[in-house]
Amino acid sequence: MPSCVSCGSKKKKTPRPDPGSVNILIVKTSAIGDVIHTLPALNALRRKYPDARIDWLVEEAAADLVIGHAALDTVLVSRRKAWIRDLKHGRVVAAWRGFADFVKRLRGTEYDLLIDFQGLLKSGIFVGLARATRKVGFGKGMEHAEGSYLFLNEPVPPVNMDQHAAIRELLLLKAIGVDSEDVVFDLPVGEEQRERVGRLLAEAGIDPAKPLVAINPMTTWETKHWRNERFARVADLLLAKGVAVVFSGGPQDVLGIEGILAAMTGKAASLAGKTTLKELAALYERVGVLVTTDTGPMHLAAAAGTPVVALFGPTAPWRTGPFGSLHRILRADIACSPCLKRHCERTHECMEQITVDQVVRAAQAVLASRS
Repeated sequence: MPSCVSCGSKKKKTPRPDPGSVNILIVKTSAIGDVIHTLPALNALRRKYPDARIDWLVEEAAADLVIGHAALDTVLVSRRKAWIRDLKHGRVVAAWRGFADFVKRLRGTEYDLLIDFQGLLKSGIFVGLARATRKVGFGKGMEHAEGSYLFLNEPVPPVNMDQHAAIRELLLLKAIGVDSEDVVFDLPVGEEQRERVGRLLAEAGIDPAKPLVAINPMTTWETKHWRNERFARVADLLLAKGVAVVFSGGPQDVLGIEGILAAMTGKAASLAGKTTLKELAALYERVGVLVTTDTGPMHLAAAAGTPVVALFGPTAPWRTGPFGSLHRILRADIACSPCLKRHCERTHECMEQITVDQVVRAAQAVLASRS
């Protein structure tokens, strides 16, 4: 019987499982964009092992992206942030019980192949606890690895980080004999989500006869942020050209987007806080273009096949930009960009130099090319 290989165990070569009987566990816990970038690897595994059991370990915030995916059998949802909240509020027994129950479920299946696509300490802990014959992931030398390679028994040599994240995931598979030239996301979006989005747009007064542009303005990094008043101006200029505009965002973005709407002279709609991730993907399927900062929803739109006008400052679009050739990247060519920092010690010039006119012209060009 396969045994759990823990940190410090002697590395042993293990037999390759029969493709027809293999149990596979994907470990990619977060965040939204990172989970989306791993979907092509999931589809490549399913093509290689059509009869395998393939499970995915993911955190709650991104779980909607994989629950119901046609290539998956089971989704193991880690409620790590809830356990941490319980601990902070003194609910130690509840936190321990939740964690222990999850670990019991994780260890209830013996996997032939576990692939750690996350490469962080939080994923490494689960890799160490899982029962798997082969525990595969990038070895020492990958940026931000946090020692996750210590939990592997089959480390793969690191690859160049200046490749797109989706390609890096496929290179990890290639190292273990799973080749794929196709990047297929296949988001688990159904008619239920599409119908609900249609109702939300109708209730918001969106004219179905007009081209529709979505704007996703909010970010979790202050360095990725573009001024709210500029997003308001972009929306007004698009409205003046006969385009309908809808803002998207999560529950935490509602107040910020309400501020943008209040700064506008025209009328746009907002679905911020009203959609699940699947419904957000269904919304993006309907729009001609998404205007966005570097956020998870940017990757969701790209995976849904929707062109993106993306505003980049501190991050590198060649690493984590919207995947594909449909998109337009706007960024200032300055020496300190990309810095990959959440806080700017200078003047935020990388985002400040992107102008309203650039954004509007890019959005119009995408709409014109699609029509």
